[in-house]
Amino acid sequence: MNNFAETHRTVPIHPKILYYGTPVILLTTLNEDLTVNISPISSSWALGDHIILGLGINGKALENLKRMPECVINLPDASQWEQVEGLARLTGKNPVPVEKKGAGFIFEKDKFAHSGFTQAVSTTVQTARIAECPIQIEARVKHIRIPEDSPHFAIVETKSTQVHVHKELVAGEHYIHPSSWNPLIYNFRHYFGLSAELGKSYRSET
Repeated sequence: MNNFAETHRTVPIHPKILYYGTPVILLTTLNEDLTVNISPISSSWALGDHIILGLGINGKALENLKRMPECVINLPDASQWEQVEGLARLTGKNPVPVEKKGAGFIFEKDKFAHSGFTQAVSTTVQTARIAECPIQIEARVKHIRIPEDSPHFAIVETKSTQVHVHKELVAGEHYIHPSSWNPLIYNFRHYFGLSAELGKSYRSET
């Protein structure tokens, strides 16, 4: 065994969660009475203009997306973590599902008022954006799949239709300045921001 492998031994574990560090999203969806629900989520990834979301099957967000397949993917920055956490135990479902009630969730109809966030009108979807979030991505749902081996969550494929960015983050006409953007990162159920820049990819154009 070489020295590196000897020094950095691994041990097999079975972690309860695998939130290994992903940006937090505040997903806005349209309720049946055309009010807007906010759902904090921590499972997502982007490929081109497609964004994949992981949603619990008992949440209001998935219920709304099945009925009205559009949303806004709002990305808060690190300074907004307390507002995000303030939404964490709230659900838009009434009555509260048994699974959520057991986890301490409570019903809240107006999550905007509760969190102090402000609605902004979208341009390509009916669902409102969150004005305070530095990046807001309007999107339409392309596909929803519930894995047979893990039927407690849904994999939702969306396609971006319009991106809104706070002006101070914009570089040129097509870029977001990476040194100005500090996303809120969910790291094994703890909140983090970014450290100072370490370097850049060879593919970077900024």
